[in-house]
Amino acid sequence: MLTVDELREDVQAGRIDTVLLAVTDMQGRLQGKRLSARHFLDEVLHHAAEGCNYLLAVDVEMNTVGGYAMSSWEHGYGDFVMKPDLATLRRVPWQEGTALLLADLVWEDGSDVVPSPRQILRRQTARLAERGWTAFVGTELEFCVYRTSYEDAWRNGYRNLEPGNLYNVDYSLLGTARVEPLLRRIRLSMEGAGLYVESAKGECNLGQHEIAFKYADALTTCDNHSIYKNGAKEIAAEEGMSLTFMAKPNQREGNSCHVHISLRDDDGGPVMAGEGPHGLSKTGEHFIAGQLRAMREFTLLYAPNINSYKRYVAGSFAPTAVKWGVDNRTCSLRLVGHGGSLRIENRVPGGDVNPYLAVSALIAAGLKGIDDELPLEDAFTGNAYASGADTVPSTLRDALALFEGSTLAREALGDQVVDHYANNARVELAAYDAAVTDWELYRGFERL
Repeated sequence: MLTVDELREDVQAGRIDTVLLAVTDMQGRLQGKRLSARHFLDEVLHHAAEGCNYLLAVDVEMNTVGGYAMSSWEHGYGDFVMKPDLATLRRVPWQEGTALLLADLVWEDGSDVVPSPRQILRRQTARLAERGWTAFVGTELEFCVYRTSYEDAWRNGYRNLEPGNLYNVDYSLLGTARVEPLLRRIRLSMEGAGLYVESAKGECNLGQHEIAFKYADALTTCDNHSIYKNGAKEIAAEEGMSLTFMAKPNQREGNSCHVHISLRDDDGGPVMAGEGPHGLSKTGEHFIAGQLRAMREFTLLYAPNINSYKRYVAGSFAPTAVKWGVDNRTCSLRLVGHGGSLRIENRVPGGDVNPYLAVSALIAAGLKGIDDELPLEDAFTGNAYASGADTVPSTLRDALALFEGSTLAREALGDQVVDHYANNARVELAAYDAAVTDWELYRGFERL
């Protein structure tokens, strides 16, 4: 991490010449500007920068689409202010002479851009702070590596990609060694960017891997998650390779993003741990009960894309049952750790999740359970896939209906947020409904 004084010294010495000012969009991607370092220090540091407000009102292809209250042709597609958060300033080791920092989005009058993912999370962590609590979060992102470049993959219609491994390398040191030069470069680069790397391991899909990072407060973890995801893709591209965080890139195992969360008080003590069953406090029980209560209504924030729902296959370690269990990977909520490390793991999100939205949903759901003192059902034992319990929605269309009609979502997140992200889902559904897929062509071109 860098201070402004250290940045100024590096600029004067010629070690840094470019500063990336980034915001996180609805899809969880980094968007922003490459600034000359001198301009950043002379102007942007004191007066911020501007960006077109369509950045929070486009689809994944960056097409302008209708239905957004905050940004449209009728409103002239004006600017919002990108206000630098100096606590996020860091070097970018994989880009020569470059530093990066994130920005909060505000309007010209200084008020929050309410649907901005980072601002949504700030509001939820502020609700915790009112009680003297802080959320600590860890995200576990899986990805699939290919020895095909992004450009070649695009030109070939994403067919005949060469995976980094040709067989299941889950926990295999031999298998992970095949792509260790790339994994090592990613790990060391992230360390140089201020992230705390814990480990790397192989996963089940061909070329699938996971790099794990140490937990931190909710906002820091989500910031790091976005920087890592962007950086890993850039590093892979520099190596002539590619990697994807798609929830379900093929018929094999999908890419998950398990999210771990716990609460601490102002003295650093665990809030969820106590003398109750499984080492839970009453607050911890209510927190988990809130997760169960809100799971189906908040699934849109855990699984935001059409492809997200292809991952939910029984027996695939992608959970569908709205159940919790103690170290039970068949449940959507898994209790792990003990004492100070006691935490709940939400196993529903995939690698395509926007971490700010998912963590906001976890906090909002937990506070609902605490405020209403919701009772916690018994921990489930056995195979939750066969439990007959309610499941998370199986399609984006179903998740949208639950989210848009959720009184809890509107109370906890606000109408602006619900309407904004509901519109995003409708845009994706309309694009998907209009598309003619390869599946349809192969199935029907000759035979129908």
